[in-house]
Amino acid sequence: MAKKLFLIFGPVVFAALLLFALLFSPFKLNHITAKTENKAALALSPNVLKGQVIKESTLSHEKFVPFFGSSEFSRFDFSHPSVLATKYNRSYTPFLLGAPGTQSLTHYFQMQLITSQMKNRKAVFVISPQWFVKKGARKDAFGFYYSPLQSTTWLLDRKQNNATDRYAAQRLLDMPSGNANHTIMMALRRVARGQKITHQQRTYLIYEQRLLQHEDQLFSALKIKNNQRKIDRLTKQLPEHYQLHELNQLAVKQGEKHTTNNRFGIDNRFYARRLRSKEKKFKNFEQNWTYTQSPEFSDFELVLDQFAASDTNVEFIIPPVNEKWSKYTGLSTKMLKQFDQKIRYQLTSQGFTNICDLSDKGDVPYFMQDTIHLGWRGWLAADQAIDPFLTQKQTTPTYHMNNKFYSKEWQNQLKVKN
Repeated sequence: MAKKLFLIFGPVVFAALLLFALLFSPFKLNHITAKTENKAALALSPNVLKGQVIKESTLSHEKFVPFFGSSEFSRFDFSHPSVLATKYNRSYTPFLLGAPGTQSLTHYFQMQLITSQMKNRKAVFVISPQWFVKKGARKDAFGFYYSPLQSTTWLLDRKQNNATDRYAAQRLLDMPSGNANHTIMMALRRVARGQKITHQQRTYLIYEQRLLQHEDQLFSALKIKNNQRKIDRLTKQLPEHYQLHELNQLAVKQGEKHTTNNRFGIDNRFYARRLRSKEKKFKNFEQNWTYTQSPEFSDFELVLDQFAASDTNVEFIIPPVNEKWSKYTGLSTKMLKQFDQKIRYQLTSQGFTNICDLSDKGDVPYFMQDTIHLGWRGWLAADQAIDPFLTQKQTTPTYHMNNKFYSKEWQNQLKVKN
């Protein structure tokens, strides 16, 4: 009887034990191909953003440069950074790390999975003013791009408990995601209080990290969106050789062609789908909005601190908002200027001086594709800063971080002296 039971259940038990051993082993379970890397650089897929193995593999090649941002990357047109880099065979390939809903806190924790790949590298970071609302990052959006692999890796890497660690731990605890796993939650609470995690917590996190890494290795490459055909189609619109004047003329023509159904200079499809039916509701809708008081300023400081820790040289892009639309909605011009001054101060006072500030270009025709995203002429203007920054030798920056940017006082400060 026992022998029969063994013959029936033995292979199942053996397979389960083998799977268990594989999942918790310290070895990688697969290899990321060049095809997957190239596809992932354009994909904007959540599994790529929240995972490790694909980002780690792709960014091990110097030609791939991380471009951090949000939904602006998903609006492809002929002047999109990925299209220009492809058409003109540039020495770099943008690795798009951003999607609708990604903000500073998401970027900070996803960076924890590629700290080695960020060391002494260059990067591009698009700062969206719309992130800096009073309530800060949306909890549901953060949760969508969060993986426990990020927090386990971060917790295991804490060698000292400083202001950055304490703030990051508390911010993660502010999110439902940070409380979903009891051991991770308790470890975060210790870090937030300035304490080290316990030996038992560390042991648990080591095995949890291995399990999550193997899950990432097995499944992250299964669902990656392929945007290459879209890129190839757009490159055919471009002249054979890069001529800014010719490209700007093309941008104007494209803008004229695609903004015929509204008076705001907004892409026809975006206007028809998102705004036409409820346009009247937006009249003066944003007159009390502010981007100058937000926990996002301290979340952004986490990102800056990680760049400094990795000695990453960064080009920051500050886009404008569509001026015609902002006037219609009542969004304060004075407030937008205050935001620009505040974010520039946070950057420059700590040694981040590569800034492409386009915030005063909101009235330039066809600069924006919709209400808040760079469009035909906007991406061309950004390219004038991005391309030389990435292709020419840059001065090594010296960063001097200041913990005051984690304070409530800074989050709510209205005016700064630049």
